[in-house]
Amino acid sequence: MSTAQGIATGAERDLAQGVTVGAERDRAQGSPRPHRVAVLALPGVPPFELGIPSRVFGSVQDAEGRPLYDVTVCTADGAPVPSDAGFTVQPAAGPEALAAADTVIVPPTHAMPELGRGGPLPPEVTAAIAGIRPGTRLVSICTGSYVLAAAGLLDGRPATTHWNLAPEFRRAYPKVRVDEDVLFVDDGDVLTSAGVAAGVDLCLHLIRRDHGAATANRAARMCVVPPWRDGGQAQYIDRPVPEPTLAGTTATRAWALEHLGEPLSLAQLAEHARMSLRSFTRRFRDEVGMTPVQWLTAQRLELAKQLLETTDLTIDLVAHRAGFGSANSLRAHMRAAFGVSPAAYRRAFSPRRAAAVRG
Repeated sequence: MSTAQGIATGAERDLAQGVTVGAERDRAQGSPRPHRVAVLALPGVPPFELGIPSRVFGSVQDAEGRPLYDVTVCTADGAPVPSDAGFTVQPAAGPEALAAADTVIVPPTHAMPELGRGGPLPPEVTAAIAGIRPGTRLVSICTGSYVLAAAGLLDGRPATTHWNLAPEFRRAYPKVRVDEDVLFVDDGDVLTSAGVAAGVDLCLHLIRRDHGAATANRAARMCVVPPWRDGGQAQYIDRPVPEPTLAGTTATRAWALEHLGEPLSLAQLAEHARMSLRSFTRRFRDEVGMTPVQWLTAQRLELAKQLLETTDLTIDLVAHRAGFGSANSLRAHMRAAFGVSPAAYRRAFSPRRAAAVRG
């Protein structure tokens, strides 16, 4: 897993092996219906996180303007639940929505403190989760991971939650492999996000997984958010704020993004920023949360993935345009970061592959 990019890529490995999820699965079965997403609202749900799936997935349409996702907010027993903002959430459905869903999303709850001690779920929540069909994709936002963990669905799996609660989460659920330094963790059929707005990042990742980068980018533009956040979650955890200074690395990062296909040394980057190597490296880490080399590799991998998804360039040309120099170097970096080769990634995520599945 590349913590610099904030994901664990079990899903990409699964897709590279020919596993289809979400919309591709529906289309392979000849069904034109949208991918069904059920959002489980629990007592004490924060309205912001509750609204993320509807807002992000609701921004996605096909070329004919038809929605690709159908999002339903439900509760464990169909009854209204109080939010943590002083108003009541009236659900559109009850547990039957969970049983019919292709993806179930669990936002956080602030009304079940017993979960922080590893306590049991309420009986109605346990029953509702038990009714979810095998093979349904499970997703949590922020402390929604506590609900999945209490149900035993995260045992032995990598997962994340709000960084501030990671120590408590580890104590309550020692069987879960917690990583609080990432925005989200993708373990194939179970995905978890860090706190609050990281749920947006995870939903965009799911769209990207289902429909490719171009569709996810359009959804991000509609929601006025970046399609990808650099640096994992580490940059948002409490850390000393860099001293104010006129010097910074923003301009150098922008310059580097325009020259990814060229050899770029640490000395060149520092020279562009008009800093010593030591000062540049320290300042870069303070601003971005990773070393210049880690950041540069992450940007080149993102460019390589975009080229693999959107062009017919050979693997050699993709490697050169992304700055890896050779196909062997690109293969080594992609296997280390994502667990797949460039060719396998292209088969999994190219829109042409999706078109072939639809055909």
